[in-house]
Amino acid sequence: MKFVKPLAAGIVGAAALGFGGAASAQDCGSLTIAEMDWASAELMANVDKIILEEGYGCEVELIPGATMTTFASMNEKAEPDVAPELWINAVRDPLAAAVAEGSLHSVVEGPITQLGEGWWVDPQFVADYPELDTVEKVLQHPELFPWAEDESLGAFMGCPAGWGCQLSNANLFRAFGMEDLGWHLVDPGSAAGLDGSIARAVDRGEYWFGYYWAPTAIIGKYNLTLLEWETPWGGSENWDGCIVKPEQECADPQPSRYTESEVHTVITDRLQQEGGIAVDYLANRVFPGSVMNAMLVYMTDNQATGEDAAYEFLLTYEDIWSQWVSEDAASTIRDAL
Repeated sequence: MKFVKPLAAGIVGAAALGFGGAASAQDCGSLTIAEMDWASAELMANVDKIILEEGYGCEVELIPGATMTTFASMNEKAEPDVAPELWINAVRDPLAAAVAEGSLHSVVEGPITQLGEGWWVDPQFVADYPELDTVEKVLQHPELFPWAEDESLGAFMGCPAGWGCQLSNANLFRAFGMEDLGWHLVDPGSAAGLDGSIARAVDRGEYWFGYYWAPTAIIGKYNLTLLEWETPWGGSENWDGCIVKPEQECADPQPSRYTESEVHTVITDRLQQEGGIAVDYLANRVFPGSVMNAMLVYMTDNQATGEDAAYEFLLTYEDIWSQWVSEDAASTIRDAL
């Protein structure tokens, strides 16, 4: 289910608040930004801080955050002012209610492009079999992904036991009749095991098919491709009432494309009313998925902090961030780097 209509009234687009508009003339003053506890969100929060401080003279404080705790604090205490990368599937209903009453606003639906979770393949497979470009087409060819322990079966790499995605992948495996098609659902055992399976396959020139998500360093490092689905979304009753449940609570899973991941930049009403240029900026900045993945590779390879990575991004990708700000702001930011 797309989360569009309830948020429409709260979205402040670039067309509505252009840099020449009245709101742009307002001083953004001071604001707080959640620095979420994963790499892409750390990077985004630090980029926002540097651009707003150096480009527009704002006073920005970063505060630690996570999806549920940050949303609860914004919803109940109107603090922090900004959640740059809020994955809304877990807070969809309360966020819709907050937007409807005007206490919170979504300024960007999709601050990172090409994000989400699903089923991926490696670049060598894409090059060798460009015609097998959907999940359903790949499912007809388990022989291309032989399982190391029984090469008569195709290996589909699922999630480690205990992860939420273990349930959804196991139930989709059943829904699509993958065992009858000749597949084996592999438990990688851990996050390291999942990442290692990708690294080994690519390094050996073998094909890899399985679950992952983006933006992540692994997707960027190994250039995996997210497969499209021919199967339509199977509905919330099937997904929420079965696919994400343990097998004993999901007797008859029905085929469905993977649930759509939605990420928004969410701000408080105080910032919406008083933030001026800060709101304009946030409404304009969208990170290309390929660039974000590349930056996550940089962070991993260099053990870089969010602040370190933010400066690297600003130095490397001026062609991208300069489109988010005014010419004057771009000049002062450039001088500060």
